[in-house]
Amino acid sequence: MSGQGLWGRFKSGLSKTSTLLGGQLRDLLKNRKLDTETLDEFEDLLIQSDLGVTIAQQLRQTLSGQRLDQEITDEDIKKFLSDEIEKILSPIAIPLTLSKTGKTQVLLVAGVNGSGKTTTISKLAKKWSEEGLKVELAACDTFRAAAVEQLQVWGNRLSVPVYTAPNGADAAGLVFEAVTKANSNQADVLIIDTAGRLHNKEGLMNELQKIIRVIKKVDDTAPHHTLLVLDATTGQNAYNQVSTFRDMAGITGLIITKLDGTARGGVVVGLADRYNLPIHAIGVGENAEDLQPFVAHDFAKTLVGL
Repeated sequence: MSGQGLWGRFKSGLSKTSTLLGGQLRDLLKNRKLDTETLDEFEDLLIQSDLGVTIAQQLRQTLSGQRLDQEITDEDIKKFLSDEIEKILSPIAIPLTLSKTGKTQVLLVAGVNGSGKTTTISKLAKKWSEEGLKVELAACDTFRAAAVEQLQVWGNRLSVPVYTAPNGADAAGLVFEAVTKANSNQADVLIIDTAGRLHNKEGLMNELQKIIRVIKKVDDTAPHHTLLVLDATTGQNAYNQVSTFRDMAGITGLIITKLDGTARGGVVVGLADRYNLPIHAIGVGENAEDLQPFVAHDFAKTLVGL
């Protein structure tokens, strides 16, 4: 796949956010000096774009210090925004690269219903299989037959084993079996799909903690990565999800999906600023190629419509 092809999909995937933000910046700055009133509107626009109040205030202050009462164009302000957003995102833009280590690396994947967990796992399995890693999958969403079937389809397509259990079976029991077998098979990677669970349902979060305890019984260093898949269309609700899953399950990194379906891509910047968790990849479409490593420079430029 050419770099241009990837870049083109990335731009079109983020087009809803960049069109909204870029268009509003252009309207805001028509024949205007950067006075206090314009700065107020600029700050409001950033908050409406889901960047969050703290970042909006910081960016307003920085811009005011540099350009107050000067003529400024929408291109100037986009360049300013892009540079400042890139500074926020660069420390947490960390690709999830795996290699053969001689032991099974266990990835636990969590998220609320409909966030795109199972699809994301399929895409990761395809990527790492093509890189020559021995990948195995565990379909631990035992209450949703469709999720199990989806993983099995991908498993067949990629010639990757998929561990399953009868509908409604105890997920922790399946996890124990999967980690044990993956170790004995000398798999490089085991990706565990978990049931979609609302972050505010205590029973379901307790089940996730039980799964983690069971994994540690087999390998006390695992899970080596605990990923939260977040649906970008949820906007501000993403903060509550990250907060709860981080506290309850020790989330180590984020994958943000459905950025092609929302004008709320700015939430990525707010999450980076507040939680400082690695963002490994973003989803900008349904195809396997549409799960892309998170690159701060590209994201910042595209977000503001440059």
